[in-house]
Amino acid sequence: MISDLFARELRVINCGLESFAEELEQLGVSVIHVEWSPPAGGDPRKAALLAALEDEDG
Repeated sequence: MISDLFARELRVINCGLESFAEELEQLGVSVIHVEWSPPAGGDPRKAALLAALEDEDG
């Protein structure tokens, strides 16, 4: 049940802004931070070009 889920210790995987992970750590939450950013810096045209390159390798 959902109540069982909320009765457990909170453990978080944080992707993106490290400050979110830092805030949770300060609150005593178990957190793992994953450094992530959108492919090609979020530029859709560049991301499409990278995706096309990946398809050619496969």
